[in-house]
Amino acid sequence: MTSFDLNADLGEGIGDDAAMMELVSSASIACGGHAGDDLSMRVALRAAREAGVRVGAHPGFEDRENFGRLRLALPAEELDRQVRTQVATLCNFAAEEGLLVRYVKLHGALANMAAEDGAVAAVAFAAISGIVDGLSVLAIDNSAQVAMADAMGFPVIREAYADRAYLPNGLLVPRSAEGAVLHDAGLIAERAVRLAEAGELVAIDGTVIASEARSLCIHGDNAEAVAIARAVRDALEGQGIAIRPAD
Repeated sequence: MTSFDLNADLGEGIGDDAAMMELVSSASIACGGHAGDDLSMRVALRAAREAGVRVGAHPGFEDRENFGRLRLALPAEELDRQVRTQVATLCNFAAEEGLLVRYVKLHGALANMAAEDGAVAAVAFAAISGIVDGLSVLAIDNSAQVAMADAMGFPVIREAYADRAYLPNGLLVPRSAEGAVLHDAGLIAERAVRLAEAGELVAIDGTVIASEARSLCIHGDNAEAVAIARAVRDALEGQGIAIRPAD
């Protein structure tokens, strides 16, 4: 049976994490940079454990005022410190809760910068080396993140975004642009099925983009997140596609 991974960015203090944990197969947990603290990390880890959901670390710029969505030009040493500290903190808490952090997914502006610039991706991924054996990188498909993670020897899980519009080059439409965030659960569910079955995404201008993504992100901070996640899951399972973590 064909399978597909649904992931959500959780532990950010926004939205209904409990409901999302029942619908996704992977949880990318904010680890104290753009959002989250010691308590929220432990709460999210325990919820993931109870739901049988795979756990990933979701580090971003230490910029809570802008939710990690402002592009920052940090020295390599500072970017290394921020990413390493966040991921190590979540990994340590996970170990205390009897869990293993399986992957790292960059957040917000850091993720977008790393998707465009291999040098940024290289610093971010070097920062996670040696924290936990076997960490995978969950990275937006058709991006510099995928190329760099692969070149550095990380297992790569290619990702697409359910609730974001795409540019013709396979990267995301900036959030500042009209139509960047999608809200129609039915339309999003149709896009998810097309991606899972045909390996295709449609850009904002109608361009068809080939994609090897096997994990689909539903942002937990979208007001319609739970409805979208439920619609996507129902649509995929209705086509005989099992929801489980990507290898």
